[in-house]
Amino acid sequence: MAAHPRRTERCQALRLACWNADGVRGRKLEREHFLSQHGVDICLLSETFLNLGQAFRLANYLCHRTDRLTAGGGKAVLLRCRIVHHSVPIPGLTHLEATAIQVILAGRPVKILMAYLSPSRPLIGADLTTCFGGGLPVLMAGYLNAKHMDWNSRLNMRWGKLLHDYADENSCLVFRTDTPTTNPYNSSTTPDVLDIEMVKDLPFPVYLTWCCALSSVLIDTCRSSFQTHLEDQILFDPEFHNGMAIDTCVEKSSGAILKALAASTSKCCPRDDAWPPIPAGLQDEMRLQRRWRITRDLALKAEVNRPHRSVTPCLIEWSTTLEPLDPEDQSL
Repeated sequence: MAAHPRRTERCQALRLACWNADGVRGRKLEREHFLSQHGVDICLLSETFLNLGQAFRLANYLCHRTDRLTAGGGKAVLLRCRIVHHSVPIPGLTHLEATAIQVILAGRPVKILMAYLSPSRPLIGADLTTCFGGGLPVLMAGYLNAKHMDWNSRLNMRWGKLLHDYADENSCLVFRTDTPTTNPYNSSTTPDVLDIEMVKDLPFPVYLTWCCALSSVLIDTCRSSFQTHLEDQILFDPEFHNGMAIDTCVEKSSGAILKALAASTSKCCPRDDAWPPIPAGLQDEMRLQRRWRITRDLALKAEVNRPHRSVTPCLIEWSTTLEPLDPEDQSL
């Protein structure tokens, strides 16, 4: 890491990317292409879904990660090997999750954080103070689930108001895009801004952009079907007489695109009729087995064997159905 220290010490522009990954395993080529194509120096990842002990490596990048002890979640910071840095612990967080590093820019230390707040947890000022305290310039980015109209969210939420007030009281700047950072495939759900960047005492300008180059969910969309559905719904050569007509056309076009995408995308879960049914006797068998392990009653043992004989053929049918499926061709 000490072989090329001048890149950060002379403060050539660092390019950061922030991505709510919804799982990082199995998309190595996609990530490597994106990082190389856009010249990303530091990549901040949330919802990595990595477990303790699972390897996660990318060529020419170092990884600092924080994995959850339970399933899901997780954060990581990827940065080029030649960038002088070290990991920074963030102790004392109650609800906010964060992974932090410290880099040297123009001879000054700067703390960079990847932060995530679960929708089921509240945002509290003490967590923000922990992240922005210490007297160093700070750049924090992430999926904070704190909506506020000042950063182009559709509405003001409680945690968004708290974050807005904290930024005003502590001289922090909040950067946001003009484009929604969350674009759900469900046409009944409205796109919104949930990812923001927040800085304090940063002596350098920040230029923010949004790009749709990384997937958060692997989906299987038929392009020809998408085009057919879109041609049936979208308006061609519309007439614009005023600003309201333009807004109406944009709204209808956005809705048509989402509906066409939903209609041409295979569902994540298979249809119920495509899979062998599981008999209700399986639940009875599990319940009786638990009772038998505790009591060791021989009468219960006979009752356990009775539903087992009815469940076994179904399990064999399930095994036969699953065996030919392969995640590589998306049949699984």
